[in-house]
Amino acid sequence: KKRSVAIVSVFLIILSLSMSACSNNSTSAGRKDNSVVIVMGKTSEPEAGFDPAYGWGAGEHVHEPLLQSTLTVTAADLTIENDLATEVAVSEDGLLWQVQIRDDVFFTDGKALTTEDVAFTYNTVKEKSTVNDFTMFDYAEATDETTVLFHMNRPYAIWPYTMSIVGIVPQHAYDEAYGQNPIGSGRYQLKQWDKGQQVILEANENYYGEAPKIEKVTILFMDEDAAFTAVRSGQADLAYTAASYAAQDVDGYQLLSCKSVDNRGINLPAISYDGKKGNDVTSDKALRQAINIGLDRDALIGHVLGGYGTPAYSVCDKMPWFNDDAVVSYDFGRAVQILEDGGWLPGEDGIRAKDGLRAEINILYPASDSVRQALAAELKNQLALLGIDAAVEGVGWDVAYERAQCDVMLWGWGAHTPMELYNIYHTTEDGYALYSPYANEAVDAYMDQALSSGKLEESYILWQKAQSEGIIDDTAWVWLVNIDHLYFVREDLVVAEQKIHPHGHGWTIVNNVDQWTWAE
Repeated sequence: KKRSVAIVSVFLIILSLSMSACSNNSTSAGRKDNSVVIVMGKTSEPEAGFDPAYGWGAGEHVHEPLLQSTLTVTAADLTIENDLATEVAVSEDGLLWQVQIRDDVFFTDGKALTTEDVAFTYNTVKEKSTVNDFTMFDYAEATDETTVLFHMNRPYAIWPYTMSIVGIVPQHAYDEAYGQNPIGSGRYQLKQWDKGQQVILEANENYYGEAPKIEKVTILFMDEDAAFTAVRSGQADLAYTAASYAAQDVDGYQLLSCKSVDNRGINLPAISYDGKKGNDVTSDKALRQAINIGLDRDALIGHVLGGYGTPAYSVCDKMPWFNDDAVVSYDFGRAVQILEDGGWLPGEDGIRAKDGLRAEINILYPASDSVRQALAAELKNQLALLGIDAAVEGVGWDVAYERAQCDVMLWGWGAHTPMELYNIYHTTEDGYALYSPYANEAVDAYMDQALSSGKLEESYILWQKAQSEGIIDDTAWVWLVNIDHLYFVREDLVVAEQKIHPHGHGWTIVNNVDQWTWAE
């Protein structure tokens, strides 16, 4: 019944696209009209519109200068490059960033982009944003026609990563409805938005960079079944898919697999239960370390992801600030030895116990996520081999965060910023990390030094030390897999090389759609 509904729901869109294709004489192979039709998941449609103040440009909607230009962008290796900015400098105390901007940029309404627009944008997102953290930022001011000053509340060495996700909006054309009809200076402009169905982008003729090779981008929002139907009917040029569809052969299409830092991992509460938070079993470091090396990540990838994934060892795999010491080899025998040396001995039923405490844990997962459900089930089986009894339970997000203070939770993380590491491991006002009880003063100190570092590149070393001087050994989280992002792609569509994708199977794929081409 669900599949039938999906087919019916996509029928009208497919019919519309077919009629459009006939009208401009496009063909399914070797198209000459310089357009593409892309299918994304329904959750990729930005509910609040294309306004940076309400999350557009961050998280799953992370983008390069697509609709709005950004001051910086991330390079292929996730280091920082300039976009609108021509020069970026920071004061010795880290409290003042000075940014010089280009003077040849125009919004799609013909008005010049000015430093006043930049300052207005940042002051607006600080006031309104409920998605990004701007607590480190005080205010921005335009001091002349090419200079913007960013005043900080505290040193924040990774500010250039924030500048790469905040799109600049026009002060003269910004209001509460901006997100529904955005005016920007990026490579494309929004031509049409049929909510719940599609978005149509057209190339910005006045873009200051290289002109897009793809001039029209139609993005459809569908669930997995409908996306696959669009592929089989030949109406999508590129469509996201899941590992469960990856083995399907569709004439005229090939499978594109993109590497990611879209990871899945489990928190292991690192303190004993105190009446509000903590877990008496996972508070034992020997048990946590045994789990880390006693789990067969390759088996998880093979059994659950169909082989489309890579082992995960941290929340920042493959990033410039990743510490290679986090990589571990699967060693079941060593894991058993660690457990037994730590006093965790098997009982008659095969479940280990220490001083009368049985090795029993609950593994929670979001009830709506079938992949995490399958990973949790596989985890249960692997932990049983180690002598750890795990109960698996699907829960809603309304209780997940609170329960993860005591139980093990299967999470999804992964972003193009070191703040992902900070948000997971740094202590908060209550003395413990936010998402799972954990505290290490040395880790906090290295992270604080990293944020206060004078140069961004120097901060990478300090993030790495936070890992090697506490995070890795403490093993308060065990990282499992990085999920490949999969797409069906028409055989004659040449998709430009992708950067490592962050968490969220969404807009990242179109970051460089302007560089895609159709084969002759």
